[in-house]
Formats: sequence, C-alpha cells, structure tokens
Amino acid sequence: MPNSQHDALFILIKTLTKAEKRNFQLAFNKNNTKEDVLFIQLFNTLDKMKDYDEEQILKKIPAIKKQQLSNVKAHLYKQLLTSLRLLFKQKDPLIDLREQLDHARVLYNKGLYNQSLKLLSRAKSMAMEQEEVMLTYEIVEFEKLIESRHITRSLENRAEELSEESRVIEQQLTSISRLSTLSLQLYGLYLKLGHARNEKDAEMVKRFFEDNAPPLAKNHMSFYEKIYLYQAYCWYYYILQDFVMYYRYTQKWVNLFKEYPSLLKTDVDMYIKAMHNLLTAHFYTMNDEKFTCVLQELEDFINLNQENFSENTRTNAFVYLYTAKINHHFLEGTFSEGLGLVPELEERIAEHQLKVDQHRVLVFYYKIACLYFGSGDNNKAIVYLNKIIHLRIGALRADIQCFARILHLIAHYELENYGLVEYLIKSVYHFISKNKDLGQTMEEILKFLRKNIYAHPKALRSAFADLKERLVEISKNPYERRSFLYLDIISWLESKIEGVPVQDVIKRKFLKKEPRI
Repeated sequence: MPNSQHDALFILIKTLTKAEKRNFQLAFNKNNTKEDVLFIQLFNTLDKMKDYDEEQILKKIPAIKKQQLSNVKAHLYKQLLTSLRLLFKQKDPLIDLREQLDHARVLYNKGLYNQSLKLLSRAKSMAMEQEEVMLTYEIVEFEKLIESRHITRSLENRAEELSEESRVIEQQLTSISRLSTLSLQLYGLYLKLGHARNEKDAEMVKRFFEDNAPPLAKNHMSFYEKIYLYQAYCWYYYILQDFVMYYRYTQKWVNLFKEYPSLLKTDVDMYIKAMHNLLTAHFYTMNDEKFTCVLQELEDFINLNQENFSENTRTNAFVYLYTAKINHHFLEGTFSEGLGLVPELEERIAEHQLKVDQHRVLVFYYKIACLYFGSGDNNKAIVYLNKIIHLRIGALRADIQCFARILHLIAHYELENYGLVEYLIKSVYHFISKNKDLGQTMEEILKFLRKNIYAHPKALRSAFADLKERLVEISKNPYERRSFLYLDIISWLESKIEGVPVQDVIKRKFLKKEPRI
C-alpha cells in the first residue's frame, strides 16, 4: 500500500468538506506569488489523487523540485489549518475564546495594560460560563502577571481576589485531572479486558478503583469534575456488569446537561457520548420503552443540530446512532428488518474511514454478523466474522474476537460444514485459551460441537436440550453472564429445539417480556 495512511497532509485534505475546500481556495487564490501558486497546485493535485504518491506529484507539478516538496507541503499544511481555524471560529466558541487571549497578549505587548485586563475579564467570564477551568486558570495567571508587574490602579483588594480565584481553580484542576485520568484508565482497562471474567478480575477492578479514586467535595464540584466522576463510575460498573448502577450514573451524566444547558453548545460530543451510554444501559437492562424514547431524543437532536456539527461530532453521532439502531433490532428480535441498515452503514463506515478507529469498526462488524446470523443468513454472517478474525488489532477487545470465533464456528455448524468445524475447533480453543478467556459457557459450546458434529438429527434435539439446561445453570454465575451479552446462545438452542428461526424466539421473548436467560 502507498503511504496514504501515513501522510498527514494527504489525510487532512481527504477529510475536507466541499465548503472547506472552497473557503481555502477563495482565501489563497487572491495572491499570485510563486510560493502561493505552488502550494495551490499541490493542493489541487493531492485533492484529485486516490493514494499518496510522491513520484506522481513531482511529475504533475514540474515546478516543485524533490528537495522543495517537504517545505511546500509544510507550508500548505499550515495554511490549511489557518483557513480551517477561521472557518471553525464561527462554530466553536473555544477557538474564539482563545483568540481573545491572543488579542490580550498583543495589547499587553503594546503596553496597553488596562485594555488587556478589560479583554481578559470578558474572556474569563466566557470561560467560566463554558466551564473551561484550564482556560480560566490561564487567564487568571495572566491577570496576576499584569497586576504584579505594572501599576494599573485596579480596584482595591485586587491581589486578594485574584489569589483566591487562583487557589480555587488550582483545586478544581487537580480534581479534574485525577478524575479524568481515572476515567481514562478504566476505559483502557475495558478495551483490554472487556467485562470482568471472574472473581479475580472483579477484585482487581475494585481495588484499582478504590486506590485511585480521589477524595471528593461533592457539593462544590464543577461541571467537568462531575462529568469525569460519573464517567469513572460508569466504566467501573460496566466492567463489573452491574447494569442497574451503570444506568444510574449514565442518567446522572445526561442530566448534567439540563443543569448546564450552555455546555450543549460547547461540548456536543460529550452530550452525544452520554446519550450513547444511557442507551447502552437501557439495552442491557432490557428496558425497550425507555430505549425507544432516548433513541428518538438522540436522533431528533442530531437531525436538528447536525449542520453546526464539526466533522469529529458528525463521526461520533454516526457511530453512536447506528450502534443504537442495531441494538434496537437486537432488543426486539427484528434481525431481518435490521439488515436494511447494513448497506447504509457500510457506506457511512467508508465515508468516515479516516476518522473511525478500528475498535468501532470491529464492533460494527460483529453487530452486522449477529444481524445476519439472527436472520438465518449464516454465509453472510461468516463474511463479517472473517473480517473480525483477520483484523489485526492486537489485544484490543480480545473478548469480541473470542466471541466472533465462537459464532463463526456455530455458523459453519449450521451450514453443515462439519469437516471445517472439526478443524476450526482446535484453532478456536487455542486462540481463546491464549487470551485467557475460556469461561464455562465457551467450554461447554466447544465440547458440544466436538461431540455432536456428526450426530443423528433425532439425537440432536435432546443434545440441544441438555446443553441448554447446562448453560441456564452456568448463567446463574454473574461472571458467566457476559457470554450471553455477546451471543444469545440460549435463544439459538431454543430455536434448534423448537425448529424455528432464532429471531422468532427472540421476538417472542420480547413481546411476552420473557427473560432472555
């Protein structure tokens, strides 16, 4: 493959919208210096290329010599960022806020101290309104610098006032830093571990949380202190599979935006992520009524505001909205209906491929495979499961990679590819054992497949019933329940026993409000 995935300038150009390209060209086509003409030519050339190829660039723009190329690229990259900054300033209040600090610095350097302080005071009010604690701290420190070096004849007790502001903000910053670090570490732990597999995992997570959770003054917490606190608790309870407590903290997270409505404009991504986690909580607690309500609320919010979204927010909105839509079909057992999402989903994955990380792609492939499996199309399910199996992402979400291999085995079993199943059982067992993920549920499934590959159809029904009975008993172990979150093996077994499609079993359970396990 060419270096298209590694060249920063090429990737930046490929993420530009039509409006962003037009804005850049209008801004820089006004000048006709040789340097400007060269980097505009480079921009147009890269924009038309499918893959980054330096030899082709040099052929198409003879005026650029090989030794010049890196400098012209660096200049173009800088000018693109300048153009984007001016464009995004209209949509992102934080860019405008930081510009106010730059203006205050210019006024200070001109010796206009009172004008600089006046601008800083306005900027500080904006920063505090937007809960930008770090930026507020930077402004206060700049105010202290001016007041300590120059006679400004400011109000009395100015020194004490600024000192107290600085002290309070320092405490908030320390708390935010510790809480955001804890939240990030728990998220990283989830990406490696998935849900707790046993008592040892659970004790490790509990000990880690207790050792790293900072002491809190809950009555005087800022917006972001609360956000990161709720996030940390969300990941903590999610890993431990305590979905009722997970729901409580996701709801607290969403409710914060009702307390701080201005943050809906300045941190839309955080709100969409909060809604995604609330939907996940309703999904795992099987609360379809609330799930449907929150999904509609999220979709309405996205449709109403997407014109003002940044590309990053559009990508997040796409990922979370489609994850919820697929989960809704899982809840209701409407797998065949859910397949209607797949073409559009694939198109959107391709559209956002430079911005969607492989973890998200992995999860989407698994969900699509489950849609096909649930609808009875095992061949298509295998296509997407193979994509997961061949996706090289190291230890990232090893849990999903393990369950993908189990589902892959079952799909081949359904297609009566018995020779292949016999071969695959060994490699799947080896992979799962290597990742230390071989719980009782997986072990029972592998044993069943190994023993009953060539069983007579009449004997199979009782074998399915026996396996179901064992798995229902195993499911009483809280650390085994994670297996049923990824793969509704009980419903599959019931479909085999009853001789009906698996989605019919799940749909019946949904309509009758029967428990899945």
